[in-house]
Amino acid sequence: YQHLSTPLLLLSVPFQTRLNSEHVCFVPAAILDDPMECSRGERLAITLAKERINRVMAEAERARLEVDIFELLRDSEYETAETMCQILPKGVVAVLGPSSSPASGSIISNICGEKEVPHVKVAPEDFVKVQFQRLTTVNLHPSNTDVSVAVANILKFFNSTTACLICAKAECLLNLEKLLRQFLISKDTLSVRMLDDTHDPTPLLKEVRDDKTSTIIIHANISMSRIILHKALELGMVSAYYTYIFTNMEFPLLQLDHLEDDRVNILGFSIFNLSHPFFQEFGDSLNRSWQENCDHAPYYGPALSSALLFDSVQAVVSAVHELNRSQEIAVKPLSCGSAQIWSHGTSLMNYLRMVELEGLSGHIEFNSKGQRYNYALRVLQHGKEGFRQIGQWHSEDGLTMDKRLYSVNTSEGLLNTTLIVTTILENPYVMLKPNHQDLDGNDRYEGFCVDMLQELSEILKFNYKIRLVADGVYGVPEANGTWTGMVGELITRKADLAVAGLTITAEREKVIDFSKPFMTLGISIMYRVHMSRKPGYFSFLDPFSPGVWLFMLLAYLTVSCVLFLVARLTPYEWYNPQPCLKGRCNLLVNQYSLGNSLWFPVGGFMQQGSTIAPRALSTRCVSGIWWAFTLIIISSYTANLAAFLTVQRMDVPIESVDDLADQTAIEYGTIHGGSSMTFFQNSRYQTYQRMWNYMYSKQPSVFVKSTEEGIARVLNSNYAFLLESTMNEYYRQRNCNLTQIGGLLDTKGYGIGMPIGSVYRDEFELAILQLQENNRLEILKRKWWEGGQCPKEEDHRAKGLGMENIGGIFVVLVCGLIAAIFMAVLEFIWAVKHSGATEVSVCEEMVQELRSIVLCKDNFHSRRRRSGVIRTRPILPEERRTRNTMALSNGKLCGGGAPDPVAQRLAQEAALVVRGCTHIRVCPECRRFQGLRPRPETGSPVQSEESLDWEKTTNSSEPE
Repeated sequence: YQHLSTPLLLLSVPFQTRLNSEHVCFVPAAILDDPMECSRGERLAITLAKERINRVMAEAERARLEVDIFELLRDSEYETAETMCQILPKGVVAVLGPSSSPASGSIISNICGEKEVPHVKVAPEDFVKVQFQRLTTVNLHPSNTDVSVAVANILKFFNSTTACLICAKAECLLNLEKLLRQFLISKDTLSVRMLDDTHDPTPLLKEVRDDKTSTIIIHANISMSRIILHKALELGMVSAYYTYIFTNMEFPLLQLDHLEDDRVNILGFSIFNLSHPFFQEFGDSLNRSWQENCDHAPYYGPALSSALLFDSVQAVVSAVHELNRSQEIAVKPLSCGSAQIWSHGTSLMNYLRMVELEGLSGHIEFNSKGQRYNYALRVLQHGKEGFRQIGQWHSEDGLTMDKRLYSVNTSEGLLNTTLIVTTILENPYVMLKPNHQDLDGNDRYEGFCVDMLQELSEILKFNYKIRLVADGVYGVPEANGTWTGMVGELITRKADLAVAGLTITAEREKVIDFSKPFMTLGISIMYRVHMSRKPGYFSFLDPFSPGVWLFMLLAYLTVSCVLFLVARLTPYEWYNPQPCLKGRCNLLVNQYSLGNSLWFPVGGFMQQGSTIAPRALSTRCVSGIWWAFTLIIISSYTANLAAFLTVQRMDVPIESVDDLADQTAIEYGTIHGGSSMTFFQNSRYQTYQRMWNYMYSKQPSVFVKSTEEGIARVLNSNYAFLLESTMNEYYRQRNCNLTQIGGLLDTKGYGIGMPIGSVYRDEFELAILQLQENNRLEILKRKWWEGGQCPKEEDHRAKGLGMENIGGIFVVLVCGLIAAIFMAVLEFIWAVKHSGATEVSVCEEMVQELRSIVLCKDNFHSRRRRSGVIRTRPILPEERRTRNTMALSNGKLCGGGAPDPVAQRLAQEAALVVRGCTHIRVCPECRRFQGLRPRPETGSPVQSEESLDWEKTTNSSEPE
């Protein structure tokens, strides 16, 4: 109906009665504000009340009730006063109504107060009561104070410290003054928003959504409440994350069948007494009347005003009957122009305040101020099967909630429900499958979070729809207080869950709820690998730097020269190689020639030694120092050789976060809008503050939009990327050019994000704990993290050496062999060219040895001679004289005696050997033995050394 032209019906019930008469006639005159049969059913309610009362009176044969109805326009003050002036002359005992015209109700209350006629109100209070209120008014509708207290108790039960009050009229603040005072006392937050003249709640609801308020109190009539709820549904605000509390007592008349999400928590009050014996018949009568006259619109149930009018008729009749028992009632016509009052009005009002009965609206009882008290409000909640009672608020006892019913409603929230999951593409958490173009829905995605979400859905028995976040970021607060990314979608209730690598932070925890962490991690530094050259053919030279090799060469040459000089200076390195010729030849040699001096350090360096042994103390000192030097060098070389041949050395200019903060050559940054950026921004640690100042002021920006962009920047420029350790580990396994610098900068965890106040947060936490206890999360991590191309560190140590590592040593070997063959060829050519001067060292040694045996044999080795071993030591001349071994006569050795067959054989063998030697080189001092040959005719034993007859043969090619 329209705002101004709708007629209002004022019910006036005049009673004409005579005390002790057998037939009392009630002739009421009623003015109603609901002339339409398709509206609130107030006319029918009056009719039903009249019929029920007349049946009772007919049985007692007392009286009969009649009703006259008058109409007026809504809130028309002039017409209301005019109508009252027409009713008063007929004589009235009480005035009922109106039900929905505050201005008209105030005028009626004032006129009835002036004439002391009882006024029974059935409409809610819209204005604050004046200080000197008329005592002729009672109100069957619950007071605004009681409604405020009931709402405050419900907020306290749900522990809602932040709420929003939506008012349809400015009088809302006065009507709910008790609620406002309650928030002021408790210091909780209550934001009040008023509808404008357009009555469009859309902008207002958007503000509420942006303020992250989850509890909304709506103070409006039933039609406006429907509009607000419908707009909230369009904005996605009718979900399990919001709690709506309606102050209108006609909450069961709300049309909530269109709600898609049955988990939405919508609460309201009802005053209907469903256990009243006439309530079912009353509702059926209204329904039949509605179906007969209003089949174009659905019927939602009886209106509260119709039930209150029904109860008001019962209350007035009961009060009249009680008054009629004590005194005679005389109805007196009144006039608006006179000062006359009804003499029985005060008495009837007193009896009316003392009325106690059970009506359609529950227990009816009034206090001294005419307000209803000692009654109960049923707390209703909208569920899957409609409205159900979850508690009761009593005007005297307060709020009593059935926690069992409420907990059942919340626990069943995930069963067979569909949740909207917001996420972001991030390897390996959520990725698109290679053939995602051919797939639909959730089948397009894969990754760690997708598998974990599937595990959770199997445990909690819910369905889900994966949806990528619109702006592609995790979520950071803006300057105006709003949030972006996945966090923003949770705040605005566009999504039920945020399943991704979403870091749990204190700032995010203030606006959304997190589950227990399903993964623990920290911020790490990613940098590219600066590898030295790979092992090659000559990698065996890498353990020492070129400078060390150069100094080793210089040390070798220095030691060789020092050894040569020391050996020349010391007399103990000079000796006679043939002691038997000492008396005849003064021959002294030194084994440390220039060649031997160069060869001796080589043998010690190779740890193989040589036949050259130092004799003097000085040469031994040089040798010992060189051996100690080679011991250290070879040990160091051996220790480093394995590492240099098997592990690629990494050259990193930074080794920790402090090194990174102390330099400016290498740029570093994080993902823009991520938790790592927030960590540096809010950190109070000096190093991290310095890093944040650098990153914030660096131009061009060092922040990246995604992990892939950061990794590409690391590989292509001098850039260090700060990211979570799990992501660092994943990408390092798949790109061997990446490495982690230092340890973790902090410790945090990934959690599942939910809107604040989520009713199933506990269920997800228990499910995550179950996955952790069953090691399912660890199995999923190994599935998606392992399998990279880069080997582990232990694989480097176990890797065998190949030709690419030590092939150079084979090159050196081949080159050495070729050089040796080439030198041998040169020596052979030299020997052929200078054959006359060739030393036949073998013949020289054999001649000298045989001469020693023949001339200076040792009598103490006769046993060895008999066994055929020719091994004697040189005998000094003194020993020859002592033993008389200077002559060899008639085959007798050393002293003469019987011919010795052995000596004769040795002499013959010596002659044969000497004949086979072409050239014999003897010391220059004994030139008479140079180039000697025995005469062929010589066959007799030699008589003595001096009598040996040798034939001197000369060779013109030999020098003297």
